[in-house]
Amino acid sequence: MTPSRIRPPFDADERTQLTGWFAMQRAIIHWKCEGLSDADAHRAVLPSSPYMTVAGIVSHLRWAENTWFEVLLLGRPDDGPQFQDAPEDADMRVDGESLDGLLAAYERQCAVSDEIIAAHSLDVVGRHPDYRSSAASLRWMLIHMIEETARHAGHLDAIRELLDGEVGYY
Repeated sequence: MTPSRIRPPFDADERTQLTGWFAMQRAIIHWKCEGLSDADAHRAVLPSSPYMTVAGIVSHLRWAENTWFEVLLLGRPDDGPQFQDAPEDADMRVDGESLDGLLAAYERQCAVSDEIIAAHSLDVVGRHPDYRSSAASLRWMLIHMIEETARHAGHLDAIRELLDGEVGYY
């Protein structure tokens, strides 16, 4: 089921606005994937960016959420593909993984991130000892992830139109 693409209320408190905009951007990611075949989800349309596929973006966003909320904020192990001794864009290399499986992994990661966000003050700072970005507050991380997710939703807009002509604004 596709999450709802609803903006937060104008008069909502800061946390509700931040989490509402984040939820809406995540929902747009799901929406842009609706009805897409696995073959098209893995098809690159930009010659200079072979891993910038629908599937690659979904995987990247899953690992970005893991990085910011689990690794940097909570100090959990940095065991995602982007931290391994792997090629550049390792988190976007998803040959053989179905779009449904990638979306399910993204949805599970979003649920974990939501639990972490709900359990912490917006002013708490990260605690991973090995990364300078851990100095950011949860507020900063949320704003960054809204930006990151929205930017990639825009990429998906363009990719989807190039793949099959599907267009739409949130």
